[in-house]
Amino acid sequence: MNECYYDKHMDFFYNRTKTDTADEWTGAQLIGVLCFGTFFCLFIFISNSLVIAAVVKNKRFHFPFYYLLANLAAADFFAGIAYVFLMFHTGPVSKTLTVNRWFLRQGLLDTSLTASLVNLLVIAVERHMSIMRMKIHSNLTKKRVTFLIISIWAIAIFMGAVPTLGWNCLCDINVCSSLAPIYSRSYLVFWSVLNLVVFFIMVVVYIRIYMYVQRKTNVLSSHTSGSISRRRTPVKLMKTVMTVLGAFVVCWTPGLVVLLLDGLNCTDCGIQNVKRWFLLLALLNSVMNPIIYSYKDDEMWATMKRMICCSSEDKSQERRSSRIPSTVLCRSTDTSGHYIEDGIIQGTICGKGDLGDKGNS
Repeated sequence: MNECYYDKHMDFFYNRTKTDTADEWTGAQLIGVLCFGTFFCLFIFISNSLVIAAVVKNKRFHFPFYYLLANLAAADFFAGIAYVFLMFHTGPVSKTLTVNRWFLRQGLLDTSLTASLVNLLVIAVERHMSIMRMKIHSNLTKKRVTFLIISIWAIAIFMGAVPTLGWNCLCDINVCSSLAPIYSRSYLVFWSVLNLVVFFIMVVVYIRIYMYVQRKTNVLSSHTSGSISRRRTPVKLMKTVMTVLGAFVVCWTPGLVVLLLDGLNCTDCGIQNVKRWFLLLALLNSVMNPIIYSYKDDEMWATMKRMICCSSEDKSQERRSSRIPSTVLCRSTDTSGHYIEDGIIQGTICGKGDLGDKGNS
């Protein structure tokens, strides 16, 4: 009968794997990592909150694709919470953690990764449903989208809790991994292979859909009289999704490969020397996504900029209210619709209505 070690602290497991956690994360290096992580976590919270608020505020984003995009932003926001928790439970602190505390630390990271991955997979299905019908958006109802979002988080929480539920090495320490001292190597192989396979499937699906859209768009463009921008909208949305997927794969693949090597018990791969940098690379993914949304989608950027602009204007009005009896915020000097649309896109005015037709519907 194998002995179980649920009552041990993490120093027992780190010492068994000869992981010099305290030496790797001390002094100036630890301070640098904490400053770097704090700055980017703040950016993750603010930028992803703006993305979610933009989807809620702008009625032109009230479609399944953008609801799922907002949920992806929520997954990135959750990842920021996981990284904050990690920052204050790493370095020398790691060895003082209880088993349950360490499970919570890793479970938060695993949940955030799964939430992003499953969300991208659902977006792929939504894009397939709409693109194959040559529509900008699918016919998913709000109830179905809500069910999908709830399912995404249920799957993510379950996958993050799998090691806690029993797939660990607490009762068989001979199969413990090096990077995750209380995870069994078989679980790391399963986890990394599963995610890498899903990566590959999604890349293939998105490439196939994109090629289909390009082919259909070229054929239809010579036979339809609709606006060029409208015909190109599905292509623009696909470019946005593919850029997000590409960033996700680039940022997470190195870390998953390292976990796979650790699961395969590769003792000569030097995985301890690169693990922290690949973790920071994974953190950058949650930083990049809001930038991609705003850069690839003109209307998303215009909405986010307008919210910031109006917020600052409201504060300015409050400061001037005692001196100016009446002020009109966000007022345009030209009543033409064209001027208003251009002003919104350029960020020169702060309209209160919906955005113009520029950007991705």
